[in-house]
Amino acid sequence: MSIATMVLMIAVIALVWTAVVALGFRAHKNLFISYLQSFTGALFVFSGAVKAIDPLGTAYKMEQYFAEFESLFQHTWFSFLAPLFPRLSEASVSFSVFMIVFEIVLGVMLLIGAKPKLTAWLFFLLVVFFTILTGFTYLTGYVPFDVNFFEFSKWGPFMDSNMKVTDCGCFGDFVKFKPQVSFMKDLVLLVPAFIFLFTSKQMHRILTPLGRSAIVWGSTLALVLYCMSNYVWNLPDIDFRPFKEGTNVAEQRILEEEAQGNVEILAYKLTNKETGAVTELPYEEYMKKYADYPKEQYTFEQIKSEPAIPFTKISEFDVEDQDGNFMTDEILAEPGYSLMVVAYKIPHSTQTLTTTVTDSIFLVDTVQLEGTDSIVYVRNLDKVTPRDLTESQYSFDEKYVKRYTKKVNPLMEAAEKAGWKVYAVTSYVDPALIEDFRHTAQCAYPFYLADDILLKTIIRSNPGVVLWKNGTVVKKWHISKLPSAEKVMEKYK
Repeated sequence: MSIATMVLMIAVIALVWTAVVALGFRAHKNLFISYLQSFTGALFVFSGAVKAIDPLGTAYKMEQYFAEFESLFQHTWFSFLAPLFPRLSEASVSFSVFMIVFEIVLGVMLLIGAKPKLTAWLFFLLVVFFTILTGFTYLTGYVPFDVNFFEFSKWGPFMDSNMKVTDCGCFGDFVKFKPQVSFMKDLVLLVPAFIFLFTSKQMHRILTPLGRSAIVWGSTLALVLYCMSNYVWNLPDIDFRPFKEGTNVAEQRILEEEAQGNVEILAYKLTNKETGAVTELPYEEYMKKYADYPKEQYTFEQIKSEPAIPFTKISEFDVEDQDGNFMTDEILAEPGYSLMVVAYKIPHSTQTLTTTVTDSIFLVDTVQLEGTDSIVYVRNLDKVTPRDLTESQYSFDEKYVKRYTKKVNPLMEAAEKAGWKVYAVTSYVDPALIEDFRHTAQCAYPFYLADDILLKTIIRSNPGVVLWKNGTVVKKWHISKLPSAEKVMEKYK
C-alpha cells in the first residue's frame, strides 16, 4: 500500500464519519475541525490497529531504537541518560503495548470527542514524539558510520546505508514507508495538532459524557487483552511477515536473489568532499567521465533500479551449525517434514567463578650417565606460579526450561522416530551457554545458529515451533498452543 492510497482511504472514512457526526448526531460545531478530528482519529486507529496485531514487532523495533539511543548519548554531555535505555529495552514489550493502546484510544477519543482539551494536548505531545523519532531515523542518513549524531559539522551527503534504523515501524509490518516519508507525514500532522490546541472548544462531541467514558475505558481494556492475546497466548491473528504459513521459502529465496542480481545501476550521485556539491550522472555518462571524479575528492552513491521482487528477510535466511558450516540449503532442500525450534534468546543469568590454579615451571638439564655415552634429561622444579582462572557458569529460567522438557522435547522425539529432521535455531551466543542449556533442558537434537532479528521475524514466540516440508512453511505454533506429539503426528503423516 502506498502513502497516497492510505491517505485516500482514511480521507474517505473521515468524510463518512464527519457526515455521521453532522447529520446523524448533529454534534458538529465546525465542519472543518470536525473533519480534522475524524481524519486524525481514523489515522491513529488504523496505525495502532495494525501494530496491535503484532505487539512484539513494535517491541523489537523499540529495542533497536533504545540500543541506538544508548550509543548516541554515551560519549556526549548527556551520557548520564545512556544507562536508562537498557532498562527501557528490558520493558520494551510492556512499553509497546502501552504505546499501541494509547495511540488507538487517542484516535477513538478524537472520533467521539472525549475530553477535547485533554485530547488536543495528548495528540500534540504524541505527534511531537513521533516527529522526533522519525526525524532522527531519517536524519541519521546524513551521519557517516563513525560519526556521532551530534557532530553536525561532520555530517555528509544522505545515504540509505548510514541509517541505523531503516524503518520507524509506524504501521508495523503491514506497510513500510521510507523514513523520509514517515518524517514528512509527522510534520504534516503537526498542523492539525497545533490547530486542536486553540480550537478544542469547537471539536465535536457525540453521546453523553458517561457514554464517551464507557467507550474510552472499555476500548482500553479490550485492546490490552487483544494485544496480549497476540503474543502471550498465541501468534498474531494476521501474519504480515515473509515467513507466513504456506510460503515456499526455498523458491522465494531464489527469486529474490535473481531479482537482486538483475538490478541495474541507473546513475551515480557524486558528492565533492570539500564543497559538498552534488552531481548526478547517468550511468553511461559516468563511465565516460569517471576519471574526472577521483575518489580522493568525491564520495560515490549508486542509484539503482527497483528489483522486480522486493527484498525481504527471506534473502537473509542464513543458518549455520556451531562449527560454521552452512546449513540453509540442507534445511530448505529437506523433502519430508522437519521441525525447527526457534529460540531467538535463551533467558539466563551468568555467574563468573574464579579459581586459582598453579603453573609449575621446570628446568630441564642433560646429564651423562657415569661410565657411559648415554645422556638423559633430568627435570627439576624451578618455581610454582599461582594463576586465576575465570569461568562462566550459566543458570536458566525454570519456566523456560520446562517449556522444552514438557512440550517441545516429546514432540521432537516423536518426530525424529517418524524420520523427520529435527533441530533448534538460536542466536549467536557463547557455545558453552548452548551446551549447558541443552544439558539442562535435555535437548538431544542439534542447535544451529542464525541472526536474532531473522529468528524474531520467522515466529513471534520464544520458543516457537515451525513445521517445514520441502522448503515451505507448513505450520507455526506459539509455545502456549503447541499440540501434543500424538496430534501432530496424526495430522501430518
